Amino acid sequence: MLLFVGLRFCQFSKRCYAAARRSGSLAEPLSGLKPSKGAPLPPQDAQVSKLPNGLVIASLENYSPVSSVGVFVKAGSRYETVENQGVSHVLRLAANLTTKGASAFKICRSVEAIGGSLSATSSRETMVYTADCLRDDIDSLMEFLVNVTTAQEFRPWEVDELTPRVKVDKALAQQCPQIGVCMKQHTKTTLSNSLYCPDYMVGHVSSQQVRICVTSFFFFFLRVLKGVNHSVLRQVGEGLLSARSGVGAPVAKSVYRGGELRVQNKDELVHALIASEGAVTGSAEANAFSVLQRILGAGPHVKRGSSITSKLSQGIAKATTQPFDATAFNVSYSDSGLFGVYTIAQAASAGEVIKAAIAQVRGVAEGGVSEADITRAKNQLKAEYLMSMESSEGLLEEIGAQALTAGVYQAPDAVLKAIDAITQNDVVKAAKKFVDGKKTMSASGHLINTPFVDEV
Repeated sequence: MLLFVGLRFCQFSKRCYAAARRSGSLAEPLSGLKPSKGAPLPPQDAQVSKLPNGLVIASLENYSPVSSVGVFVKAGSRYETVENQGVSHVLRLAANLTTKGASAFKICRSVEAIGGSLSATSSRETMVYTADCLRDDIDSLMEFLVNVTTAQEFRPWEVDELTPRVKVDKALAQQCPQIGVCMKQHTKTTLSNSLYCPDYMVGHVSSQQVRICVTSFFFFFLRVLKGVNHSVLRQVGEGLLSARSGVGAPVAKSVYRGGELRVQNKDELVHALIASEGAVTGSAEANAFSVLQRILGAGPHVKRGSSITSKLSQGIAKATTQPFDATAFNVSYSDSGLFGVYTIAQAASAGEVIKAAIAQVRGVAEGGVSEADITRAKNQLKAEYLMSMESSEGLLEEIGAQALTAGVYQAPDAVLKAIDAITQNDVVKAAKKFVDGKKTMSASGHLINTPFVDEV
């Protein structure tokens, strides 16, 4: 369990009005008065420590007037079993239900009264409870966060009332073809459990299943960015959160198998994703794939731009005159990853677009990448990383993800050095791994001209 209270900078502005001076110059110095110089605030480094109960505490003081607290839990969808499919989706929605210390109504009104916020998000491997409030109110908010994460009751009638919200989440996801294609890409690995409750389990996830999930799956990481001594945070972790600690639920290592899933419908736009096994998160190979992703193209950097510097856009534009969109796809997990190309094209030109995209990756694998391309991609990757760390949400996620995976935190300088250490040979090897590896393809739309995975 990692408790991390993150402080983010808030900018407040106000406009003041005053009557115009009738006489005197605003440039005249005030005699006898000297401007006071405040003592500079020393920069703080993140501190990470692991308690005997398995809880990991990370703290960082950045002198912000707003505090953010994140509780990271190993309770993503990959930890589900055949019997409790969809339980992580229900658990995500149950974050505001009645606890042993407060009712759902009290939690809602009390958090609103201090101007705070409380939310829960989840991925395939992690569930994160996040709370934000003004610095002076952090003690009050912590009381509710601890209740939400360690004292849930999961009353049967309250869990049953979550069913309409589950259906809404699924309906919204089904309206986005990108979500469906990316979800299907994981179906040939042990990470195949969906982030959304499957249809046959909607309304059938019981409060008892959710309770068992919490008691057996949770492995808390509590992280705090707050102006308190790190030893105080250790006491909080040892006392309030000792009920939710441990090694977490066992999970089988991800084994990549490849395969193909095609959804035929009447959509004129064909969404297709072709991927092969990528890299483990936090590894040097993962950095190489991230650089390769920027070389191929990871979206435009100018509003309504065409991402003209990306190899995918340049190569596909020579193969078709029809409109298209293409981007490199890259995700990493604790024991595996996926890398590939995602294309959107007209049904008539889908084949040309997909084959041209794969040809660009093959060109990089054959050494068709310059040092200028490598430098540009590295600059883009470093800029995106540093920009994400400017917000408290990005900082909270970065420290929590690192501590959850490795139990340590790498400062931004170390991350930038690791990116700079990537060579042209590393990028070529990453591209070869995709080209030579077993492919997985998922596609949806009018697939009459969409090639099969063994044809690309």
